[in-house]
Amino acid sequence: MHFLWINRKSILVFSSAAMVISAVVAFLLPPLYLSTAIVFPAATGSVSFSEQRNAKAGTMDFGEEEQAEQLVQILQSSQIRDKIIQEFNLFQHYRIDANATNKNYRINEAYNNHISFSRTRYGSIRVDVLDENPKKAAKIANKIIDLIDTVKNDMIFERTRPAFKVNERKLIQMKKDRDVILKKLDSLADLGVIALDVRSNLFQAYVDAKNPKDREELKKKIDINMKYGAMYDGLEYMRNEKIVKIEDFNVSYEQAESDANTKFNHKFVVERAVEADKKDQPKRLIIILVTTISSLIFAVFALLFWEKYKELKSM
Repeated sequence: MHFLWINRKSILVFSSAAMVISAVVAFLLPPLYLSTAIVFPAATGSVSFSEQRNAKAGTMDFGEEEQAEQLVQILQSSQIRDKIIQEFNLFQHYRIDANATNKNYRINEAYNNHISFSRTRYGSIRVDVLDENPKKAAKIANKIIDLIDTVKNDMIFERTRPAFKVNERKLIQMKKDRDVILKKLDSLADLGVIALDVRSNLFQAYVDAKNPKDREELKKKIDINMKYGAMYDGLEYMRNEKIVKIEDFNVSYEQAESDANTKFNHKFVVERAVEADKKDQPKRLIIILVTTISSLIFAVFALLFWEKYKELKSM
């Protein structure tokens, strides 16, 4: 206390100067307005054509921790960041030279300082945007949550499109094979070959026929069926197998087509960002108080250090 009283003038002058400088700096800092949007992740982003698939999560269910973590990663991705930087011309807005050698580092730093994403205790995702222009802050926040579906659908499309193409080629090939079998069956039918369950009636009709002309006609049909009947039966069995396989494969094809071509909504918007009517930063009074107290502590320790230095030097 004796030391502080002796050096009170120096301490007060230094602290007062720091307070004045911090006040000037605090009032020169541009005000920043905060806009916030809140979204919940969806549990699933696809329509299921199978009873077993997506049994746990329906299209109307809110996502859990895993989906929330995935959504945060998408929000922090370069796809969204680059789209926001380009659409809102953030290089110019943040006064960054687009031709500077470290332009990417500087724009990313500015972006991260003004835009942040965080999970709430309720499992939702909060998007906070700080900007000197309150209208722009709200627009950026709303644009970011709108881009969630665009970016995630693009990622899903990039993965599911090749799978859909494979399913499409396979289905087309299966239908071609079925059509080839049907053409062969039609050709045999034109020759007079009939199905196995009907073929046995030819022999009874031949026995019962009284007219020689009818018997001759039936004899020709019997000979043709005896010659090509086994082939017809094999083709008919193959046709039925193909039809069953195509019907079963249609479920897989429809699922792949839905996943590849449908644009889903992957979020629930709880609250869209609105234009702020009061600044959020800077907290000028806090800046002045913290700076003044810090300078006071610094002045005391500096004077103590100086006194100790003089004692050691005089020894």
